[in-house]
Amino acid sequence: IDKFELFQNYPNPFNPSTIIKFTIPNVTLSEVEGSRVVLKVYDILGNEVTTLINEQKEPGYYEVEFSASSFASGVYIYRLQAGQFVSTKKMMVLK
Repeated sequence: IDKFELFQNYPNPFNPSTIIKFTIPNVTLSEVEGSRVVLKVYDILGNEVTTLINEQKEPGYYEVEFSASSFASGVYIYRLQAGQFVSTKKMMVLK
């Protein structure tokens, strides 16, 4: 794996849960193995609704399940930050 990547969640739209996948490269921009990874979900107004990941991660391929059973229908944004890398994507909850 040679770069950070955040993939579109699947399924999308979803109810009640979806999978979010991402990759951490073997060597980060700072030439240090692994990276502090933060994956958060926000509502369409930009309010944080949950933190899925906030920890040090080794290089590799990851997937995390997001359950929206307690959230209203609508569009949500998920944001992955790892070092200098930041990526956001939209997902939709349909109930």
